[in-house]
Amino acid sequence: MGINRRMKWLAHGVLAAGSVIMLFPFIWMIATSLKDLSEVFTYPPRFFGERLKFENYLVMTERFPFFRFFLNSVKVTLIVTAAQLVTSSMAGYVFARLRFPLRDGLFGVYLATLMIPPQVTMIPNFLLMRFYGLVDSHAALILPALVSAFGTFLLRQFFLTIPSALEEAAKIDGCTPFGIYWRIFVPLSKPAMATLGIFVLIGTWNDFINPLIYLHTESKMTLTLGLANMQGLYSTDWPALMAATTLSILPMTIIFLFAQDLFVKGVTLSGLKGE
Repeated sequence: MGINRRMKWLAHGVLAAGSVIMLFPFIWMIATSLKDLSEVFTYPPRFFGERLKFENYLVMTERFPFFRFFLNSVKVTLIVTAAQLVTSSMAGYVFARLRFPLRDGLFGVYLATLMIPPQVTMIPNFLLMRFYGLVDSHAALILPALVSAFGTFLLRQFFLTIPSALEEAAKIDGCTPFGIYWRIFVPLSKPAMATLGIFVLIGTWNDFINPLIYLHTESKMTLTLGLANMQGLYSTDWPALMAATTLSILPMTIIFLFAQDLFVKGVTLSGLKGE
């Protein structure tokens, strides 16, 4: 019993040390956002300067259209997330519950697209967006991301865990396939939907390469691309940049903290197959 207790304390100590190491860059980022520019590269380094400069958070909004970048990211992220939740849940329901010829083969082909690296489709997507005149618009970021093979797979796996007795009872009551999807499967799939929603939210919010490829006008840039443009060629206002970076990660951190229970539950249940 004593050995088990010591092993438990050792495991907790290792995890606590790992947590501190992982949190250190974020703590340093926040500390840098409250320094004067002349104190950023002092030696020996210090966490805080002579005084906390909260005005750095005002300077960044005066020098750069931070809130425009922020609203652009919110717009793209919310549209992509809502669209993927709808399309992935409907496709997942079809592949999990409906019977039609070549269903499993079609799902296999659909799932095989996950093995294609995004770098392979980058140029064809750009040529397609340019052909339709969508370059330098948010539509170029939204349209290719409306569907997700991963989201379909995740929700299909979850839908397979729902007892078929519920579906059969709804059919006896005269419910249509769409009614079964909307009235039974969607309400029961909140943990899986929350998991997918968090994945899509974080992935879309942090996406840098696609905005870099498609967006050129400053007023249309998302937050990740705007933060990159805040770095000057010969000089950079590091406190203002760290202040903007701190605010950029704050929304996703808050969302994850509030939804972490649903997230863990969704990841757990989506890997189980029902009868």
